[in-house]
Amino acid sequence: MTVADKPRAERVKEGKALRKQSPRAAHGQLLGPSQRDANAILDAQNARRLPSLTGLRRELMIADPFAYLRGAAAVMAHDLQYQPMAGIPVQACGDCHLMNFGAFVTPEDNILFDINDFDETLPGVDFTVDVKRLATSFAVAAQALGASKIARHAMAAAAVKAYRKRIIALSHLSPLEVWHSRIDLEQEVGKFRNHDLRRQLEVVIDRARGEGLDRDDNFPKLSDSGALHIADKPPRLFHFADDSDAGEGIDAAGAFARYRAGLAPHVGAVYDRYALKDFVFKAVGVGSVGTYCYVGLFGGGDGEPLFLQIKEAVHSVLEAIDPRLALDGHQGQRVVLGQRVMQAASDIFLGWTDHEPSGRHYYVRILKNRRLGAVSEIAEEAGLLDYAKLCGRTLARAHARSSDAALMAGYMGDSEAFDEAIADFALAYAKRNEADHAALAAEK
Repeated sequence: MTVADKPRAERVKEGKALRKQSPRAAHGQLLGPSQRDANAILDAQNARRLPSLTGLRRELMIADPFAYLRGAAAVMAHDLQYQPMAGIPVQACGDCHLMNFGAFVTPEDNILFDINDFDETLPGVDFTVDVKRLATSFAVAAQALGASKIARHAMAAAAVKAYRKRIIALSHLSPLEVWHSRIDLEQEVGKFRNHDLRRQLEVVIDRARGEGLDRDDNFPKLSDSGALHIADKPPRLFHFADDSDAGEGIDAAGAFARYRAGLAPHVGAVYDRYALKDFVFKAVGVGSVGTYCYVGLFGGGDGEPLFLQIKEAVHSVLEAIDPRLALDGHQGQRVVLGQRVMQAASDIFLGWTDHEPSGRHYYVRILKNRRLGAVSEIAEEAGLLDYAKLCGRTLARAHARSSDAALMAGYMGDSEAFDEAIADFALAYAKRNEADHAALAAEK
């Protein structure tokens, strides 16, 4: 009998049965060796990165333990291989921390909240992997804001409880209803108890609908020459020579030609109304710094700009959890397909390309303005609890698109046992993360 033939009650029962082989309380333990060399794991990632930017990556990661957590997805993936699994696979985000969520305006003028980074996405991964990283990110962020241990635990548990409650709600919907479910930011803001966070988000939403938002500080600026040309802002944004380290990773004309060949006809019809005007290297994020990432500036017939990002895609760090999860083939395609599974309304320009001489794979997307997306940057301690619940609900919707919500609901149950266990893990891992951060900062 297939999943399609089983009623909800039977699938919930099967989820409960999974507790026998993997008790919910077991998730509260942090297992595995604590003395592994986290710095060596990070150094291994640097082997294929732009040499001139590996120092910047380290500089960004040693800023504080939360910055370290953002950049150390590979370290946490290594540690998660030793943790108990529920036995319920999903399309996982892979780098599910609170800064990898954000808001964006859809073509229908709806403002949705969703996961917005899929570099590490991978199918067939246990759902608890994403949940543990999300809860840990709130424990670490709350500590950075000076929250007590009790408050940090409550913050992590709140994110998990919101996840569990939303999964239970989604388990009553049909697969098609789950697929079309969305997180409308304007509706979610009304649930926030923190008045300051609610007010700030209402202002952001009004501006996005009205006169528009200013570009964030890291968004490419046009030069003052009057032509469509990007102004350099080294070391994160710069033009490069073809024979430089940055130039050896890409051929702009060839990359966009291969990307165009893979576009659906209706998207290609839009793309063809723009022409490439400029091309630069752009270092992004924290964990991605040093990977090969570029921005193409396109212009329409009347000079209207379009920024497309070409970002390198390497094998997901989640492959460390189980070698059988490894996906051969095009890693840019892996990212794009994973994003389409998890995200409610994906960018129409999503696609992939490559550079055969260097063997590098890339995915392509519209370059986002984070002025709207970075909700987490305005969520101070008082508002972080509301934000934790929002992220938990959002992750639940993303997971339910690729798995059986009834099975997950049965496993997690109606009590807070699962929430408390994951929160215990989050605090334990936050302590390990703090030690790893100190080890990187002390490295010469």
